[in-house]
Amino acid sequence: MLSGGKIKVFFEKAGLWRPKHIHKVVNINSLYKIFKESLSINFVSKKTVANLTRYIFLLFPNCKIYLLTGLVVLLSAFQPLNESKMYVKTVVIDAGHGGTDPGCTYGGVYEKDINLKIALELGRMIQEKMKDVKVIYTRSTDVFVELHKRPEIAHRNNANVFISIHCNANENHAAKGTETYVMGVNKSAANLKVAMAENAVIKLEDNYLEKYDGFDPNSPEAYIIFSLYQDAFQDQSLLLASKIEEHFKKTASRLSKGVKQAGFLVLWKNSMPSVLIETGFLSNQEEREYLSSKEGQLQTATAIFNAFEEYRLEVEE
Repeated sequence: MLSGGKIKVFFEKAGLWRPKHIHKVVNINSLYKIFKESLSINFVSKKTVANLTRYIFLLFPNCKIYLLTGLVVLLSAFQPLNESKMYVKTVVIDAGHGGTDPGCTYGGVYEKDINLKIALELGRMIQEKMKDVKVIYTRSTDVFVELHKRPEIAHRNNANVFISIHCNANENHAAKGTETYVMGVNKSAANLKVAMAENAVIKLEDNYLEKYDGFDPNSPEAYIIFSLYQDAFQDQSLLLASKIEEHFKKTASRLSKGVKQAGFLVLWKNSMPSVLIETGFLSNQEEREYLSSKEGQLQTATAIFNAFEEYRLEVEE
């Protein structure tokens, strides 16, 4: 902390994955303004920013700010204002893949189609049973939506929860079960493999290296930065993820592989509780047939809805 309410920060000039640090002194009032505008959410206070002066920051060309190696990432240092009381008024449901990106494909079944059917069924349940909750879809038809645009949709609509729906796949066709991920450390090679598979979609986008600050979805080294990332809403994300896995077991009688953490780009820049659900393995014939059936899709959506309903009651009480 320097005199006059100023702090020293590091400005990123070469992209997230190729840092080149230039320090500069900035006024804390300006920093507060940048936080507010770049994150587009109302949980930053000047007092909070002042308490962060022992940290080193990176400022990216697109004015997004993150913390540097070995410390904590920016959002983890913030706490939502009035965090004891949260309200869930808008949920964004993200059907993974779509359009020219089919996702994993087995036995003539396309992941993108399963994701969309479950997403639409979940949204229908919420709209029918929770009249005061607004449902936003990142896609409601078979179209390709760039990965970075999905969290942007959530931010633009001031979403309180982000739910991304996917199907899994494995070279071992006996692999089965559900998994729900939150943003965090790839704690195993299997988690990293899942994240790499889901993030690979960015290669379908034009200028993806520029859009994602030089991130290579096939490089294990690129995921090191994710080991530093902890969501400001990590506790709420974990709470929702836990309830989803509980209801996969209780409501749908599914094998749950539990709550996990990995570096998913679609979760990375979300400023709200966020989860990515792997509803089962399309590489497993039994699960593929289940997820392709109306009954399986209804049970899966019902399990997620029940978890969402419990989560909302708990955080709003």
